[in-house]
Amino acid sequence: MTTLERTFFMIKPDGVQRGLIGEILGRLERRGLKFVGMKFMQVSRELAEEHYAVHKGKPFYAGLIEYIISAPVVACVVEGPNAIAVVRQTVGATRPHEAAPGSIRADLAVMVGRNLVHASDGPETAQTEIGLWFRPDELTSWDRAADRWILE
Repeated sequence: MTTLERTFFMIKPDGVQRGLIGEILGRLERRGLKFVGMKFMQVSRELAEEHYAVHKGKPFYAGLIEYIISAPVVACVVEGPNAIAVVRQTVGATRPHEAAPGSIRADLAVMVGRNLVHASDGPETAQTEIGLWFRPDELTSWDRAADRWILE
């Protein structure tokens, strides 16, 4: 039996505004990952400040908060084997010009301040961010018919 991992993933305002929701979500699905939580939402200032608290006091913090609350986002919980690493590999490096060819950021972004997506960077962060953005009753466990062709 394969151990599944869950992680938090978000399409930021620039990804939504540029009409890239389907493209971005499709890349994760094509990798074999499964969505177990998803919502299209306007981020409150309070949620933004809590999510980015680690950056408080840094020169870019105020701009980051204004940016993330400027337009809707798509918040997701993604499940799969090694989901954190697989999502981060699919997303690419934070700076688009350093991202691997074929990654979301390498293919679709050019600036770090408009890098389209957020992905949890480790198990503890994933757990914290999932709890921040989703209530337990907003997450669904479900059997996907394709899993037998994806998971060994």
